Amino acid sequence: MGIKIIAENKKARFDYEILEKFEAGLVLTGSEVKSLRDGAVNLKDSYVSFRNSEAFLQNAHISVYTASSYNNHHTERLRKLLLHKEEINKIMGRVQEKSLTCVPLKLYFKGGRVKVEIGLGRGKKTHDKRQSIKKKESDRELARVLKK
Repeated sequence: MGIKIIAENKKARFDYEILEKFEAGLVLTGSEVKSLRDGAVNLKDSYVSFRNSEAFLQNAHISVYTASSYNNHHTERLRKLLLHKEEINKIMGRVQEKSLTCVPLKLYFKGGRVKVEIGLGRGKKTHDKRQSIKKKESDRELARVLKK
């Protein structure tokens, strides 16, 4: 029951300070799963939206599977997230009350099923982003020195 990471949303970790993470299942069609196995997915500008007490993944680009028939999927369609009702209510409450954003962080296979890790995040200001870059560069420099 290993985990095979399909895609990570590095931009989300750069733009948002992630406060809490959740794991959700994803409702997909057959051709979408085959595209995911090829790694043809982009989570860059995607986010989680809520409608009628249900969570949906929006703007996640899963490329068309080339070996599929004429009955293929739309690349950026709404994809339903499978979460418990309590989790949906908890996330919705935090998004509305504390003005947080819900973004996908990772897409992966777990036990043959596609899972998405979503995170509640607060947007970083420009100076916070600069701090993140400085910290990353200093960590890299320290690792380089320790290696020698």
